[in-house]
Amino acid sequence: MKRHRLRIKVPVGSIETVIEEPEGAPKGLALIAHPHPLKGGSLDNKVAWTLARAALACGLVAVRPNFRGVGGSDGQFDHGIGETEDLLALAAAIEAHYGKQRWILLGFSFGAYVQHRVARELHTRQLIMVGPAVSMYEFTATGVPTTILHGTEDEVIPFTAARDYAQRHGIPLIEITGASHFFHGRLRELQEHVEALICP
Repeated sequence: MKRHRLRIKVPVGSIETVIEEPEGAPKGLALIAHPHPLKGGSLDNKVAWTLARAALACGLVAVRPNFRGVGGSDGQFDHGIGETEDLLALAAAIEAHYGKQRWILLGFSFGAYVQHRVARELHTRQLIMVGPAVSMYEFTATGVPTTILHGTEDEVIPFTAARDYAQRHGIPLIEITGASHFFHGRLRELQEHVEALICP
């Protein structure tokens, strides 16, 4: 596996991004978005890291940026609006290197909110939302094939909120019984679920 830590130009300046390439020829591109920047979220978050591991196991290039204002990324928190613009610009830069193709988008918590916005404008094959912050932000229909994974004991985003959103928009929901918001002790199980969804 090859791993690169780069600063990629976007409208706000540059965004710190970790790009990991699988063994062999890549089978696609995966963009991973971390949880809330003002609550300690970064590309090193263990759930974001787990989503990257799933992408790599499926032969995908795993692209894991820090949102604006986090780590080595320029700019300040912009409630998901500027973050969406940044990820779209980042995706264009990645495509310039790897070639244009349909993305798999994976987002955790606030990152899921951003990714459901990105999916409207990016050529997207699939959207995976883990613990989406549906009780904190206004999520609309995604318009692309989508799956939600949510812990039944989520102490940050109530499971019932995720279930209601999923039912309202006809989105499949995988419930991880007994799991908390950060999937303590359940990351391997989470990874296996994600791999089952995204592996070609």
